[in-house]
Amino acid sequence: MNIRIPALILFCSAALAADPAPKATAPAVAKAPAAAPAPPKGAPIPADTVWHDVTTWGVEGRGWVKEERKRWFDRLPAKADGKVTPTVWTLSRDSAGMMVRFKTDATSIFAKYKLLKPTLGMTAMPATGVSGLDLYARDEKGHWKWVMVTKPDKQNVEQLIIGGLTPGSREYCAYLPLYNGVESLEIGVPKGAAFEGLAPREAKPIIFYGTSITHGADASRPGMVHTAILGRRLDMPTMNLGFSGNGRMDAAVGELLGQQDASVYVIDCLPNMGPADVTLKCEPLVKQLRAAKPETPIVLVEDRRNTNSWITPSREEHHTQNHAALKAAYDKLKAAGVAKLYYIGGDHLYGDDADGATDGSHASDLGFMRQADIFEPVLRKALGKK
Repeated sequence: MNIRIPALILFCSAALAADPAPKATAPAVAKAPAAAPAPPKGAPIPADTVWHDVTTWGVEGRGWVKEERKRWFDRLPAKADGKVTPTVWTLSRDSAGMMVRFKTDATSIFAKYKLLKPTLGMTAMPATGVSGLDLYARDEKGHWKWVMVTKPDKQNVEQLIIGGLTPGSREYCAYLPLYNGVESLEIGVPKGAAFEGLAPREAKPIIFYGTSITHGADASRPGMVHTAILGRRLDMPTMNLGFSGNGRMDAAVGELLGQQDASVYVIDCLPNMGPADVTLKCEPLVKQLRAAKPETPIVLVEDRRNTNSWITPSREEHHTQNHAALKAAYDKLKAAGVAKLYYIGGDHLYGDDADGATDGSHASDLGFMRQADIFEPVLRKALGKK
């Protein structure tokens, strides 16, 4: 059977085949400058790497800078030895809260540091948090963003932190280990790269006095403690005086706090205290600080509720009594005319889903982020920041 195709259809088909519609041309997109390739994993650090000793320009979060120290990276001055308890003194050798800033256009950044203790990690806290060096950088809008953390596998750490970075000069900061001390620390960059150590900012720090949670347990990285998170959000120096198991509103620590010119004092000691301790020690500590610094805001923080306290009645009651004791002390101080005194409740510090801690007590990264969310508006109010 013969089928005749109309001539018009054949003509149109031929025309379409011969004269296709013009294709749209995509606009040209500027390409980012190519980064130097990252060194292979495990490659030796180049012999011509240029090292910069951070003690030559200083770190933030290290107080009493003009006073004698037993070790450069200690959190407390030498005079504190024998005044604070032996355990507090030992814990003060950890570098928790210290942060070094620098500027470079290097596409690879290295770290060389010696740790005080050979124990690199703990049962519920990885070596990256206990002994790591945690690197952040400002983006093009000036916001701090995470870059990389070291992965310590021995007491003497010498590692590439990160390579293959986008070319360009930017500001970096690196948080020091939380539950280990540092004997020495150098930042390395390739030969020929520009480098500038940035001195600690002159703004008064927010000083946090507290327990193992303030100290940093159980953050995965040093930059994930709420004290560090708040420092980035508020773009201010912070000082971490968390002493694991030993944040007890001690007068000896209060005397040292009063010697530091803080923007705000945050007292977060209840996880290491009971109601009777709070009643005994809270008012004297606040009055001690107020006598030393009449105008400095003071923030009192209730203890977080353990994330399993909803199903452990005795623990729930402990928190309830602790909170009541702190609130009674706060009300009494306010009634006595103590000004610039602020209060943070503890019921929701880890959130309401029981997922904010690693072991019920110590914060996970999620718990630290949630704490920062609750602390931030109170600190902004105390600081007069929007």
